[in-house]
Formats: sequence, C-alpha cells, structure tokens
Amino acid sequence: MTMRRRTLSAATATAVALTACLVPAAAHAADHGRSGDAPGQQSLRVATYNLSLNRSTEGELVTDLSTPTNPQARTVAEIIQRTDPDVVLLNEFDVDAAGEAVDLFREHYLEVYQGGADPVEYPYAYTAPSNTGVASGYDLNNDGSVGGPDDAFGFGFFPGQYGMAVLSKHPIATDEVRTFQNFLWKDMPGALLPDDLDTPEPADWFSAEELEVVRLSSKSHWDVPVQVDGTTVHVLASHPTPPTFDGPEDRNGRRNHDEIRFWADYVTPGQASRYIYDDDGGRGGLQPGAPFVILGDQNADPEDGDSYDAAIDQLLEHPRITDPQPTSEGAVEAAALQGGANDDHTGDPAYDTADFADGAPGNLRVDYVLPSQHRLRVQDAGVFWPVQADPLSALTGTYPFPSSDHRLVWVDLAL
Repeated sequence: MTMRRRTLSAATATAVALTACLVPAAAHAADHGRSGDAPGQQSLRVATYNLSLNRSTEGELVTDLSTPTNPQARTVAEIIQRTDPDVVLLNEFDVDAAGEAVDLFREHYLEVYQGGADPVEYPYAYTAPSNTGVASGYDLNNDGSVGGPDDAFGFGFFPGQYGMAVLSKHPIATDEVRTFQNFLWKDMPGALLPDDLDTPEPADWFSAEELEVVRLSSKSHWDVPVQVDGTTVHVLASHPTPPTFDGPEDRNGRRNHDEIRFWADYVTPGQASRYIYDDDGGRGGLQPGAPFVILGDQNADPEDGDSYDAAIDQLLEHPRITDPQPTSEGAVEAAALQGGANDDHTGDPAYDTADFADGAPGNLRVDYVLPSQHRLRVQDAGVFWPVQADPLSALTGTYPFPSSDHRLVWVDLAL
C-alpha cells in the first residue's frame, strides 16, 4: 500500500509531500512487546521522547542528519525502532522552517536498520514554530540588558532550538491542528506571574509593557488530531520550561506550573477553558468527549525535584485523565547505583524517566503519556530503560549518554 509521506509544518504555507511505502507495523521486540488486541479492537502505541537532538547553532542539526552516520541520531533512532510507537512526540528536536530535519531523520535514520532493529516508517509528521530563541525585545530576566537566550520568549540561542515534532503512522488532520504559541501568560485567569521581591507591589517581575508580549508557552502547545481508523485522537503536545535556572522570584517554576495547567484547563469542559484562544483566533478548549493523549517532557516530578508545588498533579489527579504509571527496572537499578540525591527521594524510582545529575536533582519522572479516561483504555505501559545486564542498555548508557538523559515513555491504548 502506498501513502503520502507528509511533513506538515505550520512555519510554511504548504506541506511537502513525497511518495513512500507504508509497511504494516511489525511485531515489537519480545522485551517491549505489545499486549494482544481483542478481536475487532484497535490498539495504538503512543510515546514521548526527549531525544536531545538539539544543537548549539542554527542549521547544525540539518547538517548532522544529512548523512546516515551521526552516532547519537543512530542511537535514538534505534530506541524508537525497538519500541515502535504508532505516534511519537519528539522533544528537544531543533525546528527549521522547511521541516528538513524531520525528513532527514526519517529518511536517514528511522527508515534504515539500526543495530539490528527493523526500520520504522512514519508517513506523517507535524512541526511548527517554537518560542525558543525568538527575541522578545525586552529584559525579561531583569539583568539590566536586552538580548540573549534568556530574554527570548522561550530560552534558546536561535529560533526553533529545543523544538518539537510529532511523527505518526496515521493521518494527521492538518486543517484541524490548533497551536497556542502566542497565548499570553497574563490571559490565564489566576496566573502565577512572578513577583519582584524587592518591591512592595505583587506579581511585578514583568512590567506592564512586558506583560503585553510575554507568552505562556516556552516552546508551544499543540493540539494535533490524529485519525486512527475512523477515530480522531487529539495529541496534546508540549514541553514546559525547566522549573530552575532563575532566582527567588521562581519565574521558571511558576511558568512550568502554568504551562502544565494549560492542558488541565484545556480538557476541562465549561468555565475552566473559556479563556483559551489559539493562534488562529479560535476560542475555548477541547470538545467534551473527544479522546486525547497529553504528551511531553513536562519537567515536573510528583514527589521530587524543584517544580512548583503540585504542578504535575494538575494532570495526574485530573478526573478526565488516566495515569498509566509506566515503570522500568533500569530506573530502579540506576537510582541505587548512582546514589546521591536519589537516596533522599521520596518517589518510587521505578517511575523515573530521566537520568539527571546525581548531586541534584537526581533521577526524576518528568516525561509523560497521559490518555483521557473516555474512549481510551490502557493496555500496557513502560519506560525504555534496560538494566545494565541487558545488551540494549548500551543505547541508554551512562553519562555522557550515547542517546539522551531522558528515556522514551510508551503507552498501549485500546480505542
């Protein structure tokens, strides 16, 4: 069967279509197998992966992916091949206006045998502009000068650094995609705007002029409808800012909290979502009853780390959301071997998805696949983090990592 290979980029007026052969999804490797489907039941494997394919200069990622020999790209591609998700969100994937990096990653890496793993084809992809590296024209970090990555709408040295991409084996309803890149932080009711502690006025870290331009999303928030055999599943993709690298005003911690809150409000019918507007002027949140999956590196752990109080609980405890609680044996082993901050954590290390510095903050659960309770049933879930005795642990490794300091998280869903 032939299908159109499409990179759908909101940065350009048109999509580039190429012809490709879509091979039916092969059986998963035994150690990451998919649960069997009931007769007539459609199964969907959805994943998120912060694969650290970010680079220090604009265009560098395109250069690295222009040949099939980049070691890091080969390693992260093999991890995707071995888990074989039907839909995957890539975090920290530098965005270029033409979507060239997405095409090159598929052609030179995912569609080529890596380490004995079968190639995987994603005929559909979506990417769009990111707030990272987009100059604000203001001194947002209040250091007395204007310019640089910390004064951009999202931290970055060039536009699109640390961006996102969605890859899918199923068609993406491009005309129905909603993006929220330009949504202003001040327009969220009860926003946790940071406070300048040296003044008596509340919530005054940003000036009145700055509040008219400061955006909520450090990258963007996307609602990407994916059509799965007659059912539209809304992929809600984002990558909130780390809740660190700031001062006592906690501007990044507060922003992280509200970036997470955005999705909690978006999937709540009624008053909670009425304030929301998208980049095309559409208002309101998700239609009631629409199935969705929230994906991304949320940069917040429910028990440990530096995130604002209960930031991720806004999703984990939401009455319309299921937390599949994916685990891995590799995370438990790593926490025990590395010690340091991990010894003082209160959360179960089995849920960790990132291998951070041992001194602080230690390993954390920060990457999430969170489906709606309505019309989606969790069959299985896991984190790709093999134990050291497993030959596949060479793909995750130890610092300096051959792939990423994050681990791919996957969830199998029955529609």
